[in-house]
Amino acid sequence: MALVMLSALYLGPLQQQATDVLAVRRVLPVYSVERDDRVISVTFDASWGGDKTLAILDLLDEYNVKATFFLVGIWVDKYPELVQEIAARGHEIGNHSASHAHFTQISESQMRQEMDSCSDKIEALTGTRPTLFRPPYGDYDNKVVTVTRNEGYECVQWSIDSQDWKNRGVDDLVRRATANVQPGDIVLFHNDSEFIVEALPQVLAFYQQQGFSMIPAGEILLEGETTIDVQGKQHPAAAQ
Repeated sequence: MALVMLSALYLGPLQQQATDVLAVRRVLPVYSVERDDRVISVTFDASWGGDKTLAILDLLDEYNVKATFFLVGIWVDKYPELVQEIAARGHEIGNHSASHAHFTQISESQMRQEMDSCSDKIEALTGTRPTLFRPPYGDYDNKVVTVTRNEGYECVQWSIDSQDWKNRGVDDLVRRATANVQPGDIVLFHNDSEFIVEALPQVLAFYQQQGFSMIPAGEILLEGETTIDVQGKQHPAAAQ
């Protein structure tokens, strides 16, 4: 009996901690969207270089694609004419922070400053304030997503990762960007990856051959009441 009581004294707090952990609801960004129509979203993160951006824009025009570019404030400062060109060609611009900081490692006030600074710069150049935010490095926790939404942005990740930044060649990029693509997927590219210009025509042609239309991330998101499942997929609230 004494052993049982002693075990209860030691295990009780551990069991309570485990229950508390399980009770904490994970707050997720949007990775993909439940869609009945064959639409996907092509997105580009722009943080550093800009020399391939015009070629990317030309290819998007050629394939009649409207994409979303998530821009970092320091990139906006360095390439204001490209920011304006992206907007002029009808593409959506999202917020990717001011300095590409790890948001899980900064305070809530710093998060807000990062988002506000970037959006201010984009709005000054384009006349439109971003409504989407993508955390740098894809690094987030409950606090990051909650602050993002409280600031009026939707937090958007990706469901198809081209891993183009690893610069492993055209074939690898194409394979990863075209594997098991489903309606409502959000695809991640980077505007300065080494093989993006060579690979993009193959990728876009494949999507079109599969009957997909490519629309900005802001347009692929659902309107009204929604839920996000444990995989980060956005659904109409009634579907859950």
